[in-house]
Amino acid sequence: MSVIGIAGAGAFGTAMGVVLAEAGRDVAIWAHEEPFAEEIRQRNENPRLPGVQLPPNVAITSDIDAIGGSELVLLATPMQVLASVLETYGPRLRARAMVACCKGVDLATGRGPVAIIAENCPETVPAVLTGPSFAADIARGLPTALTLACADPAMGVSLQERLSTPTLRLYRTTDTVGAELGGALKNVMAIAAGIVIGTGLGESARAALITRGFAEMQRFARAYGADPETLAGLSGFGDLVLTCTSAQSRNFSFGVALGKGQYFDPEVTVEGAATARAVAAIATARGIDMPVTHSVAHVIDGRRSISEAVKILLSRPLKEE
Repeated sequence: MSVIGIAGAGAFGTAMGVVLAEAGRDVAIWAHEEPFAEEIRQRNENPRLPGVQLPPNVAITSDIDAIGGSELVLLATPMQVLASVLETYGPRLRARAMVACCKGVDLATGRGPVAIIAENCPETVPAVLTGPSFAADIARGLPTALTLACADPAMGVSLQERLSTPTLRLYRTTDTVGAELGGALKNVMAIAAGIVIGTGLGESARAALITRGFAEMQRFARAYGADPETLAGLSGFGDLVLTCTSAQSRNFSFGVALGKGQYFDPEVTVEGAATARAVAAIATARGIDMPVTHSVAHVIDGRRSISEAVKILLSRPLKEE
């Protein structure tokens, strides 16, 4: 079998490289900057995933051609740079399949990763890997279950077999839209859940927020032709619960900082912030009721205070559940 290429040397890309290598696959991870690649090689450890040593069958490179011939490439870049990465390097990636590991909606175009892959690499079969997972858990071999979404059933089976390991269990679906939206929208709800906790509204309020947020996610997915049941699985509800309840979640931690009025490191990637803006704009244009998403977008953009957002959500009309 050929080397599995991973574009992106962040925590998740590195974690996937580690778990696949430990299961006997040869892996090459591409880092955009050579100094960072060299630092990982020298330490045999990614500073973004401290305490995890790289197996000998993981190669770190800053040469995109080192993964260009891989039949399978995992795209582990942040969502907001995925389009620019594929526009620049897509012609040099000749993979039969590309699996997006990023979650979100492109702020500039409103597209998900499958559409971006299809536009820039039309000869490649696009897929999505999503679900409740933290990079540290995957890298340390803790049991993790994810959704693998691929519209091509045969390729989906092949990818499921290639990427599953003894500790990483993949469940298959052909509903790429539902899987994409579940992974994207849960980040928005995680910011909202963090705000709830950060402002001291309590666990009961967070549970209510998660429940109403999940209904909002299904409503948006249905408007896009996705199967709402997809969002009841790992890629939606499972990921939502994890991300809204753990301090390991960057989106949740960002929301807590907002709720407390505290500083949050701008260098930390918070995919839900851009996704909230993109989805709020789409929801307005299409007339989709998305009160939580709009509140998060308005708070992030400074158009609404935390107290105003909470007041608006608590004053929603009384109706049947």
